Amino acid sequence: MSDLEVIRALPAADVIRDRSRALAVLDAVMSPEQEGRYFFFSSGWSATEEVASMSDGSGNEYSIVFSAAGVYARGFDHESEMSPYREDPPEPWPGLFDGLPEVFRPYVTEPAFTDEDGTPVVTVCFWRERGDAEWRTGAPEPGAEDHGSTEWLFDVLTDGRPEAYKEFAEDYYEAEVDLDAVRHVYALRPLTQAVVSALNPDVALGDLDKELAQIGYPREQR
Repeated sequence: MSDLEVIRALPAADVIRDRSRALAVLDAVMSPEQEGRYFFFSSGWSATEEVASMSDGSGNEYSIVFSAAGVYARGFDHESEMSPYREDPPEPWPGLFDGLPEVFRPYVTEPAFTDEDGTPVVTVCFWRERGDAEWRTGAPEPGAEDHGSTEWLFDVLTDGRPEAYKEFAEDYYEAEVDLDAVRHVYALRPLTQAVVSALNPDVALGDLDKELAQIGYPREQR
């Protein structure tokens, strides 16, 4: 699929948010050490913003900001022909931010999404203002071959099936993953010790209290 096809196929913003929370919880269980995780979610990124993110440890990443204004997303494929580092000095691909609403403009230069020199670390950008009927993206100038980087950067998130996470996690963490436990988390049901143990027998539910609070995910009552 092309970048535009992937973006247009995305579900509503609240679905993306819920899936992102589920992915972050699953990774927190699978990897007690934060450095080894792939998916993250912060329900308190600021007083008014939440952020879902992915980092594969090899230089590829994405960030999705949820705010009262809507949703802003950026992704970076370090091997993409649209990388800002194709130039010296580096600069974003022409047209990538065309049409970006003013309310989202501060995210282009947000330090969390730029390098040490202030260059936006981005090869794809899309957004959805509150009230929009669809996701929108800029008008990148032609000249780079589309290798489907947007599709694979966001593949587990856009797929939406618990089976997709199971397949990903068994490869990434090199461990068996209980599908029923994944389904439980995807349904956003309160996390229980039984579910945690089914995913990772070395983790106790109480060990995840800080993580669950950060993600904004419910747990069973003590």
